[in-house]
Amino acid sequence: MIAEFSIVPMVNGESISPHVARILRLVKDSGLDHQLTAMGTIVEGEPESVFNLILNCHLEMKQVANRVLTRISIDDRGDVLNRMTRKTKSVLEKLDE
Repeated sequence: MIAEFSIVPMVNGESISPHVARILRLVKDSGLDHQLTAMGTIVEGEPESVFNLILNCHLEMKQVANRVLTRISIDDRGDVLNRMTRKTKSVLEKLDE
């Protein structure tokens, strides 16, 4: 399973990067393959591990703000692994054709 998620605390000020860094630490500690993007974080792993990580990240952000917006997009293709890398590579290969 691949999931992209973003967690936004509703706090004063424009910058939320210190809060995102706090969440990224949890992602790194999870051991799941991941990629930080400008608009969210992509993780890949077994469904239970992915869902547990996102829940833990959401609860961590709730310690910072009373109101938290969490967005999740899931691509679950069964037992195919390394899709996070393979999907991007497949598109780039087609671009070169």
